[in-house]
Amino acid sequence: MNKQHLVIFDTTLRDGEQSPGASMTKEEKIRVARQLEKMRVDVIEAGFAAASPGDFEAIQAIAQTVRESTVCSLSRANETDIRRSGEAIKSAASGRIHTFIATSPIHMEKKLRMTPDQVVEQAVKAVGWARQYTDDVEFSAEDAGRSDIDFLCRVFEAVIKAGARTINVPDTVGYAIPFQYAETIRRLIERVPNSDKVVWSVHCHNDLGLAVSNSLAAVLAGARQVECTINGLGERAGNAALEEIVMAVRTRADIFPVETRIDTTQIVPASKLVSQITGYPVQPNKAVVGANAFAHESGIHQDGVLKHRETYEIMRAQDVGWAQNKLVLGKHSGRNAFKTRLAELGIELASDEALNAAFARFKELADKKHEIFDEDLHALVSDELATPEQEHYKLVYSHVCSETGEMPLATVILNVGGVEHKAQAGGGGPVDATFKAIESIAGSGAELLLYSVNAITTGTDAQGEVTTRLAKGERIVNGNGADTDIVIASARSYLNALNKLHSSLDKVRAQGDI
Repeated sequence: MNKQHLVIFDTTLRDGEQSPGASMTKEEKIRVARQLEKMRVDVIEAGFAAASPGDFEAIQAIAQTVRESTVCSLSRANETDIRRSGEAIKSAASGRIHTFIATSPIHMEKKLRMTPDQVVEQAVKAVGWARQYTDDVEFSAEDAGRSDIDFLCRVFEAVIKAGARTINVPDTVGYAIPFQYAETIRRLIERVPNSDKVVWSVHCHNDLGLAVSNSLAAVLAGARQVECTINGLGERAGNAALEEIVMAVRTRADIFPVETRIDTTQIVPASKLVSQITGYPVQPNKAVVGANAFAHESGIHQDGVLKHRETYEIMRAQDVGWAQNKLVLGKHSGRNAFKTRLAELGIELASDEALNAAFARFKELADKKHEIFDEDLHALVSDELATPEQEHYKLVYSHVCSETGEMPLATVILNVGGVEHKAQAGGGGPVDATFKAIESIAGSGAELLLYSVNAITTGTDAQGEVTTRLAKGERIVNGNGADTDIVIASARSYLNALNKLHSSLDKVRAQGDI
């Protein structure tokens, strides 16, 4: 059977970033984009150019950096948004503008306050504006899952005539059921004139846990692009998980008439990178990329796998990138080897000073931890990638005394805007005491929503990676910190979150989503 190409459209940097607290800096977005390119993703939706100057700059930087994948910017169906996207992707080797407008009765009436005729007219205008910048224009009907199919046919016919090359049918609110969603895709392809001239795309949310099932059902019905994210990241319950889509198509080649160009050995490294940068840990039983995805506890299963792997494993762990992160460096490794490995991981430091600082931290870590893995290197350089304005609060000194029967006592010295401040506080535990000491200096008034600890690698000498989620008003941020000392990692994580709250670079989201 001749396989058709299934376009993998990754929106981790746009829809994934809209998860509460998952905002990324420009440098972090570039690191993720490089990994997506290395994984051979077809289209990288790099952001929403009109959302903020920071988002525009990040898309522009990714467009200048990525050469092997199409770089896309999302836009509402208005001229200002689209021209902003056009400027952002101008330098891309292959650029796309993705524009959308709502088509469901509830969205048109309550949100847009537009008539159906006005929506069709605006959609056509939007495609025309986008075509001034690129021939690669994608149109999405927001909330298509709850839209009238006759109206969808009318809108799609009009935008195809206007020059759209990809038509996206998003299940924006995760309302669809697989058989029903597949039937919608099938009927649209049958009824819309010139449907064979475009790529039909799907973008499913996971509110009912059906994003991947809906996406795969749509592929069987004729869709040839799937919009997804690493680890299923995304607002509310998330998006369809890229790793699950790709491996389902590959594993069930007997069912799916399509294939992807994804280098599946890069899936686990991408998963770990996105988890580390966003502060969203991967659940152990997550399909494909979870720590237990290829673990066998049952004696019957263990016996079967030892005799013949395929008795209980439908995929090979190494095919998705497990066991790829071997020991790369040690305490005797030199600066050049360190720099070379960072480059292989897609990490570029801005200056020799940043490289020297990162190398010094590497040497310190190597004295504490015998085996240095790729995950350790990603965590290690995060501080060096931070810009000065993101380092308003910096840890200078920390001392914690914790003993049986006594209240833990923490002493910290922070550099705040260039001035050192010292504070001491007690707490219910060493971490609690440290946070209270920091807060007595910062006085942020932020609410702690989440405190999570994960081991970056195996072993008792592993670095602990801490995620701290803070909320202040309507702003929610995640802070990350890593160290072999979990209290220091916790302090760094809390300060990282405080710096994000303080920074004026945080994105203000534009209204609307697909």
